Amino acid sequence: MSFRKLGLGFAAATLLAGTALPALAQDSVYVPLFTYRTGPFAGSGTHIADGMHDYLRMLNERDGGIGGVKLVLEECETGYDTKKGVECYESVKGKNPVVVNPWSTGITLPLIPRASVDKIPILSMAYGLSASARGDIFPWVFNPPATYWDGMSMIVKYIGEKEGGLDKLKGKKIGFIHLDAAFGKEPIPLLQEMAKDIGFEVALYPVAAQDMQNQSSQWLSVRRDRPDYMIMWGWGSMNGAAVKEAVRSGYPMDKFYSIWWPGEDDARAGGAGAKGFKMLNWHAVGTNFPAIQDIQKHVVDKGLSKAPKDKVGELLYNRGIYNSLLIAEGIAQAQKITGKKVVTGEDVRRGLENIKLDPARLKELGLEGFTDQLALSCNDHNGHRAAFMQEWDGTKWVKISAPIEPMTDRVKAQLDAAAKDYAEKNAGWPKRTEACDKAS
Repeated sequence: MSFRKLGLGFAAATLLAGTALPALAQDSVYVPLFTYRTGPFAGSGTHIADGMHDYLRMLNERDGGIGGVKLVLEECETGYDTKKGVECYESVKGKNPVVVNPWSTGITLPLIPRASVDKIPILSMAYGLSASARGDIFPWVFNPPATYWDGMSMIVKYIGEKEGGLDKLKGKKIGFIHLDAAFGKEPIPLLQEMAKDIGFEVALYPVAAQDMQNQSSQWLSVRRDRPDYMIMWGWGSMNGAAVKEAVRSGYPMDKFYSIWWPGEDDARAGGAGAKGFKMLNWHAVGTNFPAIQDIQKHVVDKGLSKAPKDKVGELLYNRGIYNSLLIAEGIAQAQKITGKKVVTGEDVRRGLENIKLDPARLKELGLEGFTDQLALSCNDHNGHRAAFMQEWDGTKWVKISAPIEPMTDRVKAQLDAAAKDYAEKNAGWPKRTEACDKAS
């Protein structure tokens, strides 16, 4: 486990659990970033880490931080490994972090029970446990702007519309190729329930972490089974390898869909044959936004970023920006609510529950048109926002659909049941210290 100090450049000190922050940081807000720049997932994680860091660093360089308070940024390398991720958490929790973002469903799950004890909010942005969207049951966990179950319902809905209606999926076969880990398994219960209700068949193709770059057996099975559609839940080197194998095996790319994690490099791995590959997304690509141009000016051009200049504005880099936008807004709202400049994790939890990214606020932040609006509340820690479908045209991602709303009628009941089941199975599960208003 290694750390890279960023932001304020305070005195070098090994991060050990229970160690206090250096004196220089007492008038600052501490934001640790769990990242992975090494290992088989680094191809995805590195770009996310760059975007996360650069947005927050830009706020330090341009604005002096948030609300006049500098941000102390520090990375902890997890390698996407759950054990290392938990070690990172234990190492930083004594530093008074205002939020942690695990960047792994596998790391998120064991941190959920710790959050209420340590009073540190967890931001698992569009990943992690879908049921944690229920803020009344999971008051310390936030997973906006959509859950994995929302995402699966959107993909099935979009495929159904292409067939002429969900009922037209009856008798069809949908293949699901996924990382054989907590992340990849998360949406399977919903997919199987929808298959039962609608009448389509599901074929599962799990990919072990050690086999991500060698998926020949899975795609031989796909050729044998001949599913009408393929849905992918991949990450790291799995995504590019899957696109490459799909092209090699002759699978029709216009029938190949993914949840929101492939980047440009993953699509490029399939060469010219990858044209037509589709995935969900909820934010823009590119640099044509004042805030991103400020990142280029204040961070990238000054040599304060690890990101290659040609990667700024690509999908995963901008995904990291979106993540840090949520962190920054949680801090800003906490300062507004409490009247304090140096806020705590408890304050930021309240701040996250009061996020309201409407068009006016996005314009104020220099991100007008970057993403759809988002509002969180005490009860709703997710927002369940729509996403759009985008397609690889051979060189870039192109938006090809209007916003696709999640199938709330199918998702909500199962999500509510899963949240209640989680609380019941974890004896002594802590309740909120303050009740949610039923209207919120």
